[in-house]
Amino acid sequence: MVKRQTNPTYHKPPYLLITYGLLWLFTLPASGQDKKVGGPCEGCEAIYESPVPFDKLEMLAKLPVATWNSKKPLNISGIVYKADGITPAPGVILYVYHTDETGRYRARSGAKGWEKRHGSLRGWMRTNEKGEYKFVTLRPAPYPGHSDPAHIHITLKEPGLNEYYIDEFLFDDDPILTADKRAKLENRGGSGILKLIDVGNTYKAVRPIYLGKNIPNYPTTP
Repeated sequence: MVKRQTNPTYHKPPYLLITYGLLWLFTLPASGQDKKVGGPCEGCEAIYESPVPFDKLEMLAKLPVATWNSKKPLNISGIVYKADGITPAPGVILYVYHTDETGRYRARSGAKGWEKRHGSLRGWMRTNEKGEYKFVTLRPAPYPGHSDPAHIHITLKEPGLNEYYIDEFLFDDDPILTADKRAKLENRGGSGILKLIDVGNTYKAVRPIYLGKNIPNYPTTP
């Protein structure tokens, strides 16, 4: 690491020190406000790469699965609820992405932005007036050579707040999802563990999502 060079013979005048101190004081957040909802989130900004404007998104997304022939699709659906846990939340944007059948995030040729890291198996949805969402894909594989269970990442963007992540979609029948790993889940937005139901030509799973649940810095209503 290159050490930043300084001039040991130069000293800031007192009036500059006072000015800097005042600037620092007035740029501090007031009473903990302005803290980012959900805390740090690398890659959450990928939600803004939707090829369709947010207000034109549907509640259903079909992730590209052209290379996964002869495999049973997976239908994941649910209702997004407001912080009260009862009222459906319309107009919430959901961004999901996951690995392919080899456990890798493969991006198509010419990929740009976060697609180069998240891969091309990704999609966007907007909850309808009933708070419903649904996406169709195929079951991802775990990372090769790692102990992480197979999962589907999800980022949310609700009206009036910044984007934040919630617990990944996980699979209840995954042998890698041990009791110890289950105990360490944060349950951000509620549990993300899916119980798949084989209905013949597809697998189905349901996950309700609760806005603000176990989310740091989430605003509270007075």
